[in-house]
Amino acid sequence: MHNNDYASIVDEVLAQIGKHVVLGLPLGLGKPNRLINAFYHRACADSSIRLDIFTALSLNPPKPGSELEQRFLQPFLKRHFGEDYPRLAYADALAAQQLPANITVTEFYFQSGSMLGNAEAQRHYVSSNYTHVARDLADRGVNLILQLVARRPTESGWEYSLSCNPDVTLDLAEELRHRTDSKCLMLAQVHPELPFMAGDAVVSEDFFHRIINDNPEQRLFALPRSPVTSQDYAVGMNASALVADGGTLQIGIGSLSDALVYSLSQRQQNNEAYRGYFNQALPGQALVDAIGGYDSFDTGLYGASEMFLDGFMHLYQAGILKREVFDDEHLQSLANAGGIAAEAGTDGSGALLDAAFFLGTDDFYRWLRQLTAAEWPRFRMSSVGRINQLYGDNPALEKLQRQKARFINTCMMVSLTGAATSDSLKDHQLVSGVGGQYNFVAMAHAMRGGRSILLLRSTRESGGEITSGIVWEYPYCTIPRHLRDIVVTEYGIADLRGATDEECIKALICISDSRFQQNLKHKAVTAGKLDPNWTIPAVAATNSPASIESRLNALRLTGNLPRYPFGSDFTALEQKLMAALQRMKRLKHSKLQMVSALLRGGPDAPEALSRMGLAKPRGPQQWLYARMLRWALAQITH
Repeated sequence: MHNNDYASIVDEVLAQIGKHVVLGLPLGLGKPNRLINAFYHRACADSSIRLDIFTALSLNPPKPGSELEQRFLQPFLKRHFGEDYPRLAYADALAAQQLPANITVTEFYFQSGSMLGNAEAQRHYVSSNYTHVARDLADRGVNLILQLVARRPTESGWEYSLSCNPDVTLDLAEELRHRTDSKCLMLAQVHPELPFMAGDAVVSEDFFHRIINDNPEQRLFALPRSPVTSQDYAVGMNASALVADGGTLQIGIGSLSDALVYSLSQRQQNNEAYRGYFNQALPGQALVDAIGGYDSFDTGLYGASEMFLDGFMHLYQAGILKREVFDDEHLQSLANAGGIAAEAGTDGSGALLDAAFFLGTDDFYRWLRQLTAAEWPRFRMSSVGRINQLYGDNPALEKLQRQKARFINTCMMVSLTGAATSDSLKDHQLVSGVGGQYNFVAMAHAMRGGRSILLLRSTRESGGEITSGIVWEYPYCTIPRHLRDIVVTEYGIADLRGATDEECIKALICISDSRFQQNLKHKAVTAGKLDPNWTIPAVAATNSPASIESRLNALRLTGNLPRYPFGSDFTALEQKLMAALQRMKRLKHSKLQMVSALLRGGPDAPEALSRMGLAKPRGPQQWLYARMLRWALAQITH
């Protein structure tokens, strides 16, 4: 499709809705970038047009910063995203804080950490539960929706699927149906590689005001897979034992989620080694006996998650995502009792997963496209209003379907009285957004047998300083203390539901790093919230990274716990280079260590230096880079 064709579409839309465009865009993958850019560039060229963009998770390939980052990333970016990936122009302008005065961008969820310190983005952030976004869009007077869709032929003509993003679009269509004074154009552009998804995502041609069949000429945005650390694996192992066979699973994205999925797979396929990890008791393991277990999955799990991601593909392939649900209360009751196959003969026809949006790797997209005719209807996409809450048409059915639910999310900090901080810092700088986390936590408390599990790294390192993820207090929270439930760190499990403040404080100190325990205890005692005579149990008093490595060694020696458990988009050499570059980055916090690294250098590494364009350094700067890189490579090799 040529630029002139996009320009004519802009002309037609402006003629219908006027020069104030309130543009709603899907979260993440479903944005038709070239079409969006046509509207953006028109507003840039004509200041009489007012363009207000409302969206979330605006995805662009990263822009390398330093010279070393450029040398490493540019070849990878060309390979992964292609030479001509159409960057979102508004996202680049927002990142540079250079939006024209007649254009605003309002987001309700950022790529994690991408907008810290960006005043333009921070001022226009909307704090909204995912389930309230459609309402908020309608309140803002949205009059244009642009979305990528999938299509397939049928005997009666073309059939369309909202594919990766029925989440807000379906809820918005319903919201606007009740607002007869609102006029909103829905334009769809067909992407030939977007998987055609089942469920409520399937819509008729008249759902849209216009369908653009020309190829959008943009690769599906594929997320590079992240490495999983020992700390991540320990958190994932602990959480995996809380998942009940025959239950329901919701998970998010990131290396902690990857660690959880890998741990569940080990529980299923390498059970003896998996059990060995738990030979030594951890804080909170009594809760495992009450609501989870260490056995492999017989009945399996059903997925009910706002996000459909690679993890569910891996769980399906591992024989874990296999519990069927049915859209009939009688059938579902029979299924829960284990008698549906004999009663109704419907075994193999139920859904295995319901989700609201998807985002993942190229392998994941390829797998979705290759689902067989029998598999395809078992992975359904729906509105976020249906997935993230129990206020739909049939809450009783949804509770039956979501038995033994485990809603598993991540957070950045937890206060000693159980409030969780997941999306913002104390100065109200947004790291990401609340998304659906609050919905799932609240839902866990509204369901018999449901539990909210927050995954937390007990420590984090920034600027060369290690701090605790468990704190006495924090002036901002995402999840209030009255909704506290289960917190999991690499050191164990804290069961906070129904606990007194003192019980909560004790449980969280026991899963914190020992370097911070005495200070946390002192704060609680001083505040009158903890018995001063209480002593930290011996099993918790030795919480340290070394103790975690010791616990994981047995699994690691059997060939498990790889740095990239589900493969990597980086070559083996690039993985080694990434580890080396991270070591070099840490040197900036110590001039002494930097000088030492320069003096020591390291053995020649021609392949690595060639990949970085430093095989033949030109000038003193490149010579220094090459020498420090050889030092860093030597540290990770031996």
